[in-house]
Amino acid sequence: MTALRVLGGGATQGWVEQRRATFEAATGCTIEGTFGAVGAMKAKLLAGEAVDVMLLSRALIDELAHAGQVVASSVADIARVETAVAFRQGDLLSSIKDKDGLRAALLAADEIHFPDPAQATAGIHFAKVLRELGIWHDVDAHLRTAPNGATAMRALAASTARRPIGCTQATEIVSTPGIVLIGPLPPGCELVTTYTAAVTTRAQHPQEAARLIAFT
Repeated sequence: MTALRVLGGGATQGWVEQRRATFEAATGCTIEGTFGAVGAMKAKLLAGEAVDVMLLSRALIDELAHAGQVVASSVADIARVETAVAFRQGDLLSSIKDKDGLRAALLAADEIHFPDPAQATAGIHFAKVLRELGIWHDVDAHLRTAPNGATAMRALAASTARRPIGCTQATEIVSTPGIVLIGPLPPGCELVTTYTAAVTTRAQHPQEAARLIAFT
């Protein structure tokens, strides 16, 4: 049986899982997916890993198309995802409807979970938000980073801290048991990321790869 190799940002895993069963039944082609920080997934492709489909932020897919790593004509946007805030299930919820509310919630937290601030879309942005709010040094000892958003949210769910909080892409929050999505980052801090698919130029199964991208 043909195995389609997919590398994607953590926020795209839900998109794949929603299509997996019907795609595999319709095509007889299985999906082997690896998901994580978009920078790490890009690095895997550039290191020579065998990949048929890339699912990354639009900016990174455009870079790969320019570099000849993905087929430009195959590029297609698949989702728009908000960066959002999560609390552990059962904890007292705080309002994050504006910058002041977000700042207060972060200062009150004794653990702040978020993905890699060097390679994950949400992590890079959230680190920038902490600095723009002027609280980076105030909360530095409470920061808990993880390789990707899914891992960060599982750590939040398992936390034994008094008042932990987390931030990553909304799709990674809603797919993690034990945590609650409070809402997107407030105006002035918000980020909506367009995720994009493309067939790689070295795809072993380009026809099946293109079919997955077009699959609804």
